[in-house]
Amino acid sequence: MMESEQTEQTTPGQISRRNFLKMGMGALGAAALLELGGAGLLYLQPRETADAFGKVIQAGPVDSFPTGSVTEFRNGRFFLVRGQSGGFLAVYRRCPHLGCNVNWLPEENHFHCPCHAARFDEFGDLESPPVPRPLDTFPVVIQDGQVTVDTSRRQQREQFAPEQLAYAA
Repeated sequence: MMESEQTEQTTPGQISRRNFLKMGMGALGAAALLELGGAGLLYLQPRETADAFGKVIQAGPVDSFPTGSVTEFRNGRFFLVRGQSGGFLAVYRRCPHLGCNVNWLPEENHFHCPCHAARFDEFGDLESPPVPRPLDTFPVVIQDGQVTVDTSRRQQREQFAPEQLAYAA
């Protein structure tokens, strides 16, 4: 028998290399299809988020926010500002220019939009262009010593005014 005419000989119970590779590739293909199918099903499912945005959020007791502080609520998408006078203001974390998330820079005592380097003071009032107006706010209610913020009602404004601050009764 010539070498080129030889075929792979297997004994009973053994698998040829060719069949082994076929089975391995088939198993890998099936695993890839299952993974893609599972990812597709997860993508199509309705989203249940832990995000509190769009609801009334219990921020906490009045005493837990020192005067002059800015506290970020990531899930609520706002910053809770407590002014030197003791009043509260909930500032939306989205820039009104392009919707970028603004950051609070405590060392510089202002909000900063990374998209166009716009700056806002501690009450979200505009300090530098190209943004057309201050940051939006949400209504703050203080009842029984608890601060709540209604993130379902965004408020646009032309500039900061002390009347926008909420105080404990």
